[in-house]
Amino acid sequence: MFTLGQIAEHIGAQLRGDADYVVDGVATLASATSSNLSFLANSKYRTQLASARAGVVVLSAEDAESWSGNALIARNPYLAYAKAAALLHPQPVSELGVHASAQVHASAKVSDQVSIGAGAVIAAEVSIGAKTTISAGVVLAECVVIGENCWIGPNVTILHHCQLGNNVVVESGTVIGSEGFGWAKDGARWVKVPQIGRVIIGNDVSIGANCCLDRGAIEDTVIEDGVKLDNFVQISHNVRIGQHTAMAGHSGVAGSTQVGQSCTIAGMAGVAGHLTLADNVHVTAMTLVSRSLSAPGVYSGNLPVEENALWRKNVARFRQLEAMAKRLKALEKQAASQQDNAEKAIND
Repeated sequence: MFTLGQIAEHIGAQLRGDADYVVDGVATLASATSSNLSFLANSKYRTQLASARAGVVVLSAEDAESWSGNALIARNPYLAYAKAAALLHPQPVSELGVHASAQVHASAKVSDQVSIGAGAVIAAEVSIGAKTTISAGVVLAECVVIGENCWIGPNVTILHHCQLGNNVVVESGTVIGSEGFGWAKDGARWVKVPQIGRVIIGNDVSIGANCCLDRGAIEDTVIEDGVKLDNFVQISHNVRIGQHTAMAGHSGVAGSTQVGQSCTIAGMAGVAGHLTLADNVHVTAMTLVSRSLSAPGVYSGNLPVEENALWRKNVARFRQLEAMAKRLKALEKQAASQQDNAEKAIND
């Protein structure tokens, strides 16, 4: 439990109301009680303030005029709420030490301020920094390096020679350093191309559950500082994701593509291989990026849902576009010829 004065100082908000008022958790505007902190980040939901019973609401100065109770006024209410929620609901602290069922190779360099959970396997020459948690069932293969203050969730696998920086979060079930998709054709057969690169992950990176980050074919796959990956994201071999880029669930980037800094790739969007995306490129949901994008901006490449009969008609028309384009070109050529003949007749 914290007083509003303590919370206001922690999140850098202006307090309007009782500084000694105590709250013990967060809740939505619709369900909050007098012991809860809630927030309003979008003014279109301002009408909900009339029936809210929260002990305090985090909101903007503009929206605060519609709320008579305790208020924490911030320029960015959602960011302020995130900081308040982290204060009121801290993550569980793992007990330091190595579980009796964990297997740690004698050559591993493990800080004495590390927590290693049940059934974890730490292979030879692994290095783990201080204040890092290795949860139950994690496998760290040979020569993996993990920095300080990281949290590696249950059943994560990090394969040989991959490196993680400081303050990295990897959620359950993710695989880092899996084999990239490399095959050479030998007649009717496929021959595996060795993937000898690594995955290098910077600082302050968050990786969701059940993601796959493939190791490089020759050079490394690189995830730069501050990148945020949602669940079920695929990063293929030799990809580079720039600083502070965020990718939503079920999105993916094919091999050898470079994504710039501060980009966003929305859910189920796909980026083809061997492309370059500039900084501050924003790709909307279910878009297929099939060419490089050299300028910042918002890009889309999909069709919104339609009633089936209309959709089928539109698809049929798309199939006719090439023939229509040829007929249009012929008509333009014919019209230009007729105009030339008319001008020539006038001049004569």
